[in-house]
Amino acid sequence: MSTMNISLPDALKSYVDRQVSARGYGTSSEYVRELIRMDQDRQQLRALLLEGAASAPGTAVDAAYFEGLRNRVRDHSAG
Repeated sequence: MSTMNISLPDALKSYVDRQVSARGYGTSSEYVRELIRMDQDRQQLRALLLEGAASAPGTAVDAAYFEGLRNRVRDHSAG
């Protein structure tokens, strides 16, 4: 694992320390790693949403569509 040092103003350092204590992280590094992972997830979700928004409209969703889904789940569960 690589090491990275960051400088924070006192107010942000205090905030990080409080979050580490309140949320049960062992170290500030664990907290920062979690923040980075959440940011990666957020960016991936944003990209998927933008891709979906730019795609062509799909077929209409109606009662028959949901019944078909239920049947597929039942068939898959029984098999």
